[in-house]
Amino acid sequence: MHPLPTKDLLLQACRGLPSVDHPLLRCAGLLADLHEQRLNASASETGPIDFDRVRLVLDIDRWVAAELPKAATDAHLHTETVGTVVDRLAQFSALAYLTLSMSPDAAMQEAAQRLTELAVAYEHLAGDLAAGRRRLPNLTGSREH
Repeated sequence: MHPLPTKDLLLQACRGLPSVDHPLLRCAGLLADLHEQRLNASASETGPIDFDRVRLVLDIDRWVAAELPKAATDAHLHTETVGTVVDRLAQFSALAYLTLSMSPDAAMQEAAQRLTELAVAYEHLAGDLAAGRRRLPNLTGSREH
């Protein structure tokens, strides 16, 4: 078992329903809340929200760097950090929830499809990271993956 939560737990956390206490799930829930706030904010109000998002993404990336085993140097490099993937999952979750209550069926299906595809991609990434088949971009000040 690896320390990254499953996509199902991550999606539950993005909807405010975490069933497991985990640092990544706490951050995912907070990111989803921030994305919901951002959807309802004026352009002048998004700066502080985005600042908080960046902080949470970095918190996730630092946690991942500390907890996951170091990948082999020849492992494939992923283009994003886990924090940026979780941030996008939180964003798509907030959008899917919004379209569920406000948009026609086609828009809702598109939002749900995007969320599902990214969740599956996250699960593959988590498995590859745990197995050492993939490494992440290096963060300044953290150990390399």
